[in-house]
Amino acid sequence: MGVVSDGTTVIDNGAVEGVISWQSSIKTSSFTAVGGEGYWINTTSGAVTVTLPASASVGDTIVIVDYLRTWGSNAVTINQNGLKFQGFTSPNPEYDTTGQSVRIVYSGATQGWIPTVDDAVADEVPQAPDIDFLVIAGGGSGGEDGGGGGGAGGYRTSTQSVGSGTVVTVTVGGGGATNPSGIGNDGTASSISGPGLTTITSAGGGGGGGAFNGRAGGSGGGGASGSFSGGAGNTPSTTPSQGNNGGAAGGNGGGGGGAGAVGADGPGGAGGAGAASSITGSSVTRAGGGGGNSGGAGGAGGGGAAGVSPGSTGGTAGTANTGGGGGGGNSNLNRPGAAGGSGVVILSVPTADYTGTTTGSPTVTTSGSNTIMQFNGSGSYTG
Repeated sequence: MGVVSDGTTVIDNGAVEGVISWQSSIKTSSFTAVGGEGYWINTTSGAVTVTLPASASVGDTIVIVDYLRTWGSNAVTINQNGLKFQGFTSPNPEYDTTGQSVRIVYSGATQGWIPTVDDAVADEVPQAPDIDFLVIAGGGSGGEDGGGGGGAGGYRTSTQSVGSGTVVTVTVGGGGATNPSGIGNDGTASSISGPGLTTITSAGGGGGGGAFNGRAGGSGGGGASGSFSGGAGNTPSTTPSQGNNGGAAGGNGGGGGGAGAVGADGPGGAGGAGAASSITGSSVTRAGGGGGNSGGAGGAGGGGAAGVSPGSTGGTAGTANTGGGGGGGNSNLNRPGAAGGSGVVILSVPTADYTGTTTGSPTVTTSGSNTIMQFNGSGSYTG
């Protein structure tokens, strides 16, 4: 005969195990159980002790269930209250298995309470946690010859569900290298990808112009000397935009574009400001554009300042792991544009779902209920 229930009585193979009155109030703190009742117990906020009745009759039944699958973190302890449990008066039983359901029946004074069901129930509908991603590419280097500032690396965010066992592959792009004889070099792309995920790729920042137009990229490089124009940002196009245009030369270097603003026109155009994110728990601005010759300031968020012409200083490199563009150089002192800053990829996962399985040695911190992994180099995380 199968299992039959009228909502209160459970009959299995013709035997009446007990009448259970399920309690609608979810138990979140210690309490005294009553025979014939069933309890949903939520231990999210801490361990719970269930005190059994001081007296019981044969056949009295109590059922307890892991309401939010948290007993593996905060256990339920049974206070026997003077009666035996499986023939013993101590120690008190403890249930610490996620998803556990327990039915105990009183058998009499000799053996006392005996579990008739004592099993973990599988999560039949496991929920994949949402992970927040910040993906910033390497910044472009500044140009030489009245050089424009390098464009910041592309800046993209994403929130995606990552199933158990899914490997998230993280690629962190490098900054563009210096070029002593002309236009700056582009930064390289950063990305995240994995089975079932939408691949997110941020383009490297465009190199700053060196007697030429600035190059296109995640953000565009600034134009250099004369009337050369800045490079286009948000190339290839994404929604939302991953970056902004570089500034025009205006007779001398335009600023490289940043994630949050366009580069200023020259001479001495400032780099475009970067964009702020609180993915690590505090607001940090990254992906600022490089300043254009002569003396353009780097954009907030790691953009490098330009060299001064005439003068003796060269450009300043973009800050590492911000995707900042490098500052522009100048030609009359043979000062090349400075290198772009390398990119970064940051993941934020609920701590309750964090597996700790990584490659590439990310920096791991916590903020509130989340664990944050900052990848300064390529690696992976397995959900």
